[in-house]
Amino acid sequence: MTHPKAPAAWPYWITLSFVPLVVLAVLNGGWWIALIPLWGWGVMPLLDLVFGRDLSNPDPDTPDADLFWFRLLTWIWFPIEAVLVFMTIWYLTQVSAALVLEKLAVTFGIGVTTGTVGIVYAHELFHKANRAERWLGDLLLAMVLYSHFRTEHLLVHHPHVGTPRDTVTARYNEGFLRFFPRVLVQGPRSALRAERALLRRAGRSAWDRRNPFWRYAALQGAALGLAYALGGWAGVGLFAFQALVAVWQLELTNYVEHYGLTRRHLGGGRYEPVGPQHSWDSTHRVSNLLLINLQRHADHHLHPMRRFPLLQFYDAAQVPQLPTGYPPMTALAMIPPFWRRLMNPKVRAWRKRHYPDITDWAAYKAGTLPVPEGAVIRATVSPITDKSLCLVGPEGLSISSGINRLRWRHVYSLPLKTLAKIPVWRTFLDMPGAWHERRGRQPPAHLGQRGGGASPRDRPARQRHGREGIAGRCGAIRSKGACQARRLGWLAGRGWH
Repeated sequence: MTHPKAPAAWPYWITLSFVPLVVLAVLNGGWWIALIPLWGWGVMPLLDLVFGRDLSNPDPDTPDADLFWFRLLTWIWFPIEAVLVFMTIWYLTQVSAALVLEKLAVTFGIGVTTGTVGIVYAHELFHKANRAERWLGDLLLAMVLYSHFRTEHLLVHHPHVGTPRDTVTARYNEGFLRFFPRVLVQGPRSALRAERALLRRAGRSAWDRRNPFWRYAALQGAALGLAYALGGWAGVGLFAFQALVAVWQLELTNYVEHYGLTRRHLGGGRYEPVGPQHSWDSTHRVSNLLLINLQRHADHHLHPMRRFPLLQFYDAAQVPQLPTGYPPMTALAMIPPFWRRLMNPKVRAWRKRHYPDITDWAAYKAGTLPVPEGAVIRATVSPITDKSLCLVGPEGLSISSGINRLRWRHVYSLPLKTLAKIPVWRTFLDMPGAWHERRGRQPPAHLGQRGGGASPRDRPARQRHGREGIAGRCGAIRSKGACQARRLGWLAGRGWH
C-alpha cells in the first residue's frame, strides 16, 4: 500500500488565529470577547461542514527531518501562551478600568485558548522522547495548574483505557456534570499512586527527588508567583480561573474521546488489548487542523509516539465515528439529556458490532469490574535509535516466564537511562543481545537478580551488545512507523500500575 507524502504544515498554523482574537478581546472588551469561544465552537464546525472530511493517510514512516514546520508550531506555542496569559493579567489588573465581570469574561476566553490549544500541544509534546519537547509539555501544563495530567495520561490512561482503573474513561450514561468533579478529585491521586508505584519498582521512596511531582509543584508555584508579581492576589485569581476553564476544556475532550467504550473483561484482572475500536474518532478536516489531529484518536492509542501529522484514519468498520468534530461534541456534552439521546444509541450499536456475545453490560456500565492486574513492560524503540524506550502495560496475550504470568497492554515513554536504573532492566542489558529474539521461551535462570550473570569485567561490553541488539532487531521488524522489540514482557514484575 502506498501512502501520500506528509501533508502541508501551513494549514495547522490556523491555531495561531487565537492570538489576534485574544488581543482584540483584551484591548477592546465588550462583544469582542465573544469572538474567542465563537471562533472555536461556532466557526470551526461551520468550516467542517464546508470543507468536509479528510480521509487521507500520510506515510507513517516519514522522518522527523521532514516534519520540521509541524514540530516548530508546537515548540513556539509556550512563549506565545505565556505572553498572552501574563501580559493580560498585568493589563487587566494594572491598566484596564473594565468591570470585574468583563475581566472574568476575557479570562474565560484565554482559558478556552489555553485549553483548546495549549493542553493539546502539551499532550503532543510530552508523548515524545526528546527531553526539550517533554519540558515544553510540562511548562504548558504548569500554565493551567494541571501538571499531574502528564503522569495520569502516560502511566494510567494509555495502559488502562476502557477499564475501571482509568479515571477519564467516561462510563455509559455518566453525565459530564458528574464526570468532571470525579476526575478533578480522582485524577491527582491516581497520578501520584502511579508515580509511587514506579519509584517503588525501582527501589526508591515516593519522596525521592526523581518523583516528577516535585517538578510539577515547582513549575506551578513559579507560574502562580509570576501571576502574583504582575497582578497581586487579583492576578492569582485570574490565572487560576483561566486554568479552571482550560482544564474544563480538556476534560470535556477526555469525556468525548472514550464515552461508553470498554475493553472486554477476560476474567480476574485481565482485559483484552487496546484496539482501534476503543476511541471515538472524527475525520472532519478543519477541527483536526485546530486540534492537530487529536480526533484521529484511535491511531494515537495504537501508536502513542507517532507525531500528529502522521496519525492514520480508520474506517467506520474498525473505529466508531462521531457525527461531527470534537468542539461541537464537547458543547453538546454540557447538556446531558441531549448528549445521551445522541450518543447512547451509538454506544449500544458499537456493542452489537464489536461484542455481540456480551449480553450483560451492567458491570461495565457501573465500573465494578476488577481493576487490571499489575502492569508489565516490554521495550519499544524509537525508529532506528535506542535513545528512548517505552513501557507497555498489561492486558493482552499471556505468556509464561520465570517471573510470573505476563500480559501486555499499551505504551508510555521513559528515557533509556531511567530504565537502566531498574534492576530487572539492567539485568536485560547484561544479557547477550540475541536472547530477546527467542519468542516465548523461558528467560535465563539469573533473570531478576541484580547484576545478571555478567562479571564486572565483561558487563559494559554486554550492555553495549544488548542495546545494539535491540536497535538492530527493531530496525528489522519496524512496522507502521513504530519500531518494536519482540515479546519482552518477562522484563517486568508487578507494581507498574
